[in-house]
Amino acid sequence: MPSGWLGLLAGPMSFGIAGPALVLPDAARDLGLTTPAMTWIVTAFGWAIAVGTPLMAGLQIRRGTRTALAACAALVLLGTVLVVTAPLLPLLVAGSALQGLGTAGLTTIAMSRAASARTMGLVTASLATVGSTAPLAGDLAASVLHWRAALALPVLSVLAVPAVLSRRPDTPLSAARLDLPGAMLLTALVTALVFVPYAWQAAGAVAVAAGVALALWVRKRPDGFVPAVVLRSPVFPVAAGAAFLLAVANFGMMYALPPLLTEGVGWTGAQVGVAITWPLLFGGLASYGVIALTARVSFSVLATLFPALAVAGVALAGLVAATALPAGAALGASPLALLVAQGLTSVAAASGQGAFATRAGAAVPEAARPAAMGLFNLAYLLGAAFGPAIATLLVG
Repeated sequence: MPSGWLGLLAGPMSFGIAGPALVLPDAARDLGLTTPAMTWIVTAFGWAIAVGTPLMAGLQIRRGTRTALAACAALVLLGTVLVVTAPLLPLLVAGSALQGLGTAGLTTIAMSRAASARTMGLVTASLATVGSTAPLAGDLAASVLHWRAALALPVLSVLAVPAVLSRRPDTPLSAARLDLPGAMLLTALVTALVFVPYAWQAAGAVAVAAGVALALWVRKRPDGFVPAVVLRSPVFPVAAGAAFLLAVANFGMMYALPPLLTEGVGWTGAQVGVAITWPLLFGGLASYGVIALTARVSFSVLATLFPALAVAGVALAGLVAATALPAGAALGASPLALLVAQGLTSVAAASGQGAFATRAGAAVPEAARPAAMGLFNLAYLLGAAFGPAIATLLVG
């Protein structure tokens, strides 16, 4: 399978996460709503990719890659029709969620078929590179066509489906019955976690209850929807947890910077879109080489290096914001310091995702690899849902 097709299959998912970053105010004005209310479009996409990743991995395991590809493509197409035509916010949110479910499956399929660290690096680099240009691409699509065009960009992933289908993917099928209770408990856990930034007390309580119930169920059904062999791997929990934190930092920064730069510096939306493209693009392009270079580096070094880069980026941005931007002269030009911070979190997230995904997949038996990739991506994409929500609450 040419790795370029796998990159195209996975990359457009990032349009759904980052593409609306600059167009939400326009969409809010058009629909007579507030910008925080419109953020539910992004939250729904984040929830859907988090939930859809393990669900679609399960579909791939039990029905094969061809069936999973067709089903995911149909979900993306249906969701795109809704976001382009729906007149009400609830329908827009539903369309975004359908896009998220479909693109999550396409991304998991692409990663499960990456046979080497280099190919995995290309797949994750495509996610990061598309994510780096997504805010600007969304803004340009809105300027040329309509803000709804920015929400439709994830449909580009469907262009790779025919090429991947023509290769007759040979994923071995599992004869095990679908673990419906396990799938429902995992969905409940992820749903509760997505709501934690909005109502942490109630959502946190539900998340704890769902987590305990899921843990007990995994002990009872170790070969179920959440395979015990994956969770018991010494590498997998650390890799997935680190990926979650890297995504929170990167995508949170992506939504925090635009209001800081527009309100604190006075830049226009177009200027912000162009400016933040460069650090994001640097992170995406650099990740391909970084992942290849770290293929033989010890896991403990990776687990320290990438989180340290993300922490440095968040700390730098927080320091600049705390000094009210104009007073940030001690750090040099405040906008430059913020863009450097975004570059650090972008490199950390893009490179860390690929490096940790490779190690997480190699740490489990081959038969459990699709499930491992689904759960790993769930952790990363759950961070992608947390980041914008936290940034919106902190920055406004």
